[in-house]
Amino acid sequence: MNPCRTKQTRNARFRPLALPPATLPEKGSPWGGRVFRGCQFAVAMRARALLVCALLVMVGLPGCFGDAPAKKATEAPGLPEGVFVTGPDGMPVDVEPLMLNFNFSNVGQNGPEPSIGVTSSGCMFFIALEKPMRSCDYGETWENVADITQAPFTSDPYGWVDLTTDRVFNIHMMGLESTWIGWSDNDGGSWAGNPHDSGPFPLNDHIKLATGPWVDSGYGIPGQLSPAYEQAVYFCYNKLAGIFCYTSFDGGASFEVGGQIFGLATTNGGLHGAITAAPDGTVYVTPRVGTPTIIMSKDNGLTWDTRTMGEDVGTPNPRKNSEVATDSESNAYHIWTGADSGVYMSRSTDSGEAWEQTSMRVSPVEVISTTFPQIDAGDPGRIAITYLGSESVEELNQSDIDGNPWNGNPHTANANVSYNIYVTYSLNALDEKPVFHTIRLSQDPVQIGAICLNSGDCRDIGGSNRNLLDFNDLHIDVEGRVYIAFADGCTGECATMDNPQPADSRARMGSVYFLNYGPSLFEANGELPALV
Repeated sequence: MNPCRTKQTRNARFRPLALPPATLPEKGSPWGGRVFRGCQFAVAMRARALLVCALLVMVGLPGCFGDAPAKKATEAPGLPEGVFVTGPDGMPVDVEPLMLNFNFSNVGQNGPEPSIGVTSSGCMFFIALEKPMRSCDYGETWENVADITQAPFTSDPYGWVDLTTDRVFNIHMMGLESTWIGWSDNDGGSWAGNPHDSGPFPLNDHIKLATGPWVDSGYGIPGQLSPAYEQAVYFCYNKLAGIFCYTSFDGGASFEVGGQIFGLATTNGGLHGAITAAPDGTVYVTPRVGTPTIIMSKDNGLTWDTRTMGEDVGTPNPRKNSEVATDSESNAYHIWTGADSGVYMSRSTDSGEAWEQTSMRVSPVEVISTTFPQIDAGDPGRIAITYLGSESVEELNQSDIDGNPWNGNPHTANANVSYNIYVTYSLNALDEKPVFHTIRLSQDPVQIGAICLNSGDCRDIGGSNRNLLDFNDLHIDVEGRVYIAFADGCTGECATMDNPQPADSRARMGSVYFLNYGPSLFEANGELPALV
């Protein structure tokens, strides 16, 4: 039996990695532990121990590594394939990698553009399509916990877990006319719902919801007096004329105040990313525009202002959403895909008023094409980021799907380009020269060929290349443990064949990676113990 770890083996449960007995690592080593549904990826050894361990594994498993690509010249010595430690320019630095051990879970349902959140009980909620899927056993099993009060179908899904109250929100666009908002206060045991009227026809798109604290001004004055819910609930959507955002005083049951905050969809400003609320009450929304931009409110949504950054690296065209995370002291981190298709970041240490104008590269230079960047933060400087990325550097300037030299934009990637899912940590992201620790989580592709980034220009290449839809998701729980939700477009035979083609990569299986053990994003929690 081939012991190489691929998604093909992910139906197995808690099966030890199939190494020969003579080379099986001791429990607690980065290569040790158990395989969750057949796929455990453990990285970040200390440099000398890593070399010994890697040599042992290679001796014991010659068939697994024989076809691996040659190590790139820029890769730091001593790091295994798919592990990168880089500085703010994306280049390698001589720093020991973090010990990061992630487990994989197959949700068992299709899951394009998923959302993920975790309540204080440890229950994970994965929301995509019309099903709020729940796992309370660390991803071993999943169940659809919707009842008759929830949306019967969806045209655009979104989910949110309020870490302050444990309320789970299950939100679905109903055609182009309205949005059905549901919520549960008992881990999905029961639900309430409101088919919220989002305004007149013709358009109600890109729905997003989030929660945050009330402030002492604007809508926060009546909000603090509301007995219905202790947090502000924000709901944003696009309705052709631009981005509209509303504030709820009753926990999302109704949205009586708000309106248009930004842009025209016709100028590419009406689409937007996730909502983020900082501990100090500052709220951020990111428009999908050519210059990286944030829209922010300091009065719970009564008034809004904008800030720009990133003109030194720009954005690609077409592009997807950027995202903001805020830490426990309300420092803000804005990430986006740059014009060269790397992931970049700008920081603000004054609650969004000023942003640095020299951008930092988060993704390693070896990852030459990215999309769907998502971020969350814990304590100051402690962040985690995920994105889809490709290391198919040999395809740069080769013919893309339109016959032009490929510039790294996933929208036009040719059939020889493959995408994996990555996670990047930094525990000193506020330093002048932070260190970024990146691992390639998936050991076989998530997508082959182009990923549609413009819904008006998708391609039928053995089926539509819009199978993944618009975004992935990353959130932390109350312990600072990282959870990543994504749709896997390359499953079954696609994951194991020698030369998969775009037509083989049209799945959209709901998938989760979560930190099994490793550093918490909350410093006081130190190294988190293994969940499984």
